[in-house]
Amino acid sequence: MAPSGVVDMLTAPQLEGAIRTALSNKPAGLVVDLTAVEFLASAGMGVIVAAHEEKDDGTKFCIVAEGPATSRPLKLVGIADIVPLYATLDEALAALDS
Repeated sequence: MAPSGVVDMLTAPQLEGAIRTALSNKPAGLVVDLTAVEFLASAGMGVIVAAHEEKDDGTKFCIVAEGPATSRPLKLVGIADIVPLYATLDEALAALDS
């Protein structure tokens, strides 16, 4: 899944719904690609943490984020220590395959 634009308190519920729908299918892995996100607010980061905590143990979950709008805040608040963070979609997909 690849949200775009701004992920804030107004749009985070849409991201949450999309992630929950994807996780309800019990996939082997889920990648949230934030490459096209221009601003990631705390509400969006909260959705990511909640999804990571709620996923099945058998589901690998990772984030694609590169740059100051996404990877920097995820690293600053420590989410990158909890949820695997990759610079590119190819890297994330390769990690899911391993």
